[in-house]
Amino acid sequence: MYDLFSLPDIQFPKNFVWGSATAGHQIEGDNIHAQFDHMPFEGGRVPAGKACNHYELYREDVALVKELGNRAFRLSVEWSRIEPVEGQYDPAAVAHYLDELRLLKEAGLQVYVTLVHFTVPLWFEQKGGFRSLENLPLFERYLRFIVPQLTPFVDSFHTLNEPNLGFGPESAETLRYRANLLQFHARAYRVVKEFTSVPVTYTHAFIHFFPYRRNDPQDLLFTQLKDYGFNEMFLHAIRTGEIVSPFFDAVYVPELKDSADYWAVQYYTRAMVDSRQPLEDGKRFDHKYLPMIPMKFYLDEIYPEGLIANLERLKDRPVMITENGLCADDDRFRVMYLALHLSALNEAMRRGVNVTGYLYWSFMDNYEWGSFLPRFGLVHVDFKTFQRTPKPSAYFFRDIMEANGFSQAILRKYLTEMPSLAK
Repeated sequence: MYDLFSLPDIQFPKNFVWGSATAGHQIEGDNIHAQFDHMPFEGGRVPAGKACNHYELYREDVALVKELGNRAFRLSVEWSRIEPVEGQYDPAAVAHYLDELRLLKEAGLQVYVTLVHFTVPLWFEQKGGFRSLENLPLFERYLRFIVPQLTPFVDSFHTLNEPNLGFGPESAETLRYRANLLQFHARAYRVVKEFTSVPVTYTHAFIHFFPYRRNDPQDLLFTQLKDYGFNEMFLHAIRTGEIVSPFFDAVYVPELKDSADYWAVQYYTRAMVDSRQPLEDGKRFDHKYLPMIPMKFYLDEIYPEGLIANLERLKDRPVMITENGLCADDDRFRVMYLALHLSALNEAMRRGVNVTGYLYWSFMDNYEWGSFLPRFGLVHVDFKTFQRTPKPSAYFFRDIMEANGFSQAILRKYLTEMPSLAK
C-alpha cells in the first residue's frame, strides 16, 4: 500500500538535471522512409502518420518545453530523414534538426540526442539492419556525416535506445541480435568520441523481473535467466568488453569496454515471470493490477521499488534517469507515479547511487509503436488538431523542478485524495 500524503519531503543535489524526453518517430510525423512505417499493421495497430506533427510545430514545442520549466530535453534525430536513400543525405532534414537544436540551446536547455531511437532507414533494414555486422560500415559512415554537425548543440549523446530489449522471445536469434547491437553501440561510441568530449552512452531499459511464485525453483531460475538476457549481459559487456550469452561463444570486443560514460536508465515497472506460461509471461497479482487505459498494456502496475533494486547495481559510474513515466487517462495517477518514483530515486541516492538527473517520459502524448491510446505525456495532444494542452502533472513537475525537490506542500496543490479507478 502507498500513502502519498505520508511521503517525506526530499531535496535533490544542487546541480541535479531535470527535464523530459521524446523520440522522433513518435512525435514528428511523416517519417515515411523509416522501416517502421513499412511494417504490416494488424490487430488494430496503426502507423504513426502525422503523430504529433512536431516536425512542423517544433518551434512552438520548444517554447512550451521552456515554459513548463524543463532544464533539459532529450530527442532523437531520425536517420531515415537524413539519409532516406543509401548514400544520399537530405540537406533540408539536416538543417531542420540543427535549427531545433539551436532553439533548445537558446532556450537554456541541456540537450540529449539519441542517434537511433528504434527506427532506421528502410534501405538499411532491407540490408539486414543491426542483425548483420556487415552493416557496421554503413552505420559508421552515417555517424561520421551527422555527428560533427550536431556536436555544437549537444550536451550528451545516446548511441542506441534500449538495445537490451532485443524484441523477440528469448532465443538464439534474439540474443545474437542483442550482441550485435552491443557492437554497433561500441563503434558508435568510439566514432562520436572522435568529434566531441561530451558524455556518450546508450540507454538501458531496466526491466525488474519478479518470480510469480517467490519460492518456486523454476520461476526463480527463469527470472535469473530473463534478468541476465535483458540486463546483466549488457552491464557485464560494458564493464569488461566481453559479450557472454547462451547459444554462442563468448566474444571480446575491446572498443566495447567502458563505452558508457554514465548509465542512462529507463524504468517503468516490473515483469512477472511464470515458468509455466508461454514466454514466461506471468499475470499481475490481482491486488496490484491497475488498468489505466482501455487496452492491455505492459504498464498496468506501479512498482517504484524496482527502481531502487536495479539502481543499486550501478554504483560504478554516474546514473541518469533518461525515461520514467506512466500512461494513464486519469492524470492523477501520473502525479502519483512521479511522487513515488522520485521518492524511490531519492532512496537509491541515499544508498550510494550517484544519480545526476531525471527526464520524464514523455513531454507530450505520442505515438506508442502501433497505437495512440497509451498517453504518457505531461502535455495532452489532440491528434486531430494537434492542439497542445499541459496537464496538471506538467505543472506539478514544474513545481518540483523549481523547488529541486518534492514536498507535501507541492503535492497537495494537485491531489486531495489517492486516485482510484472506481467509478
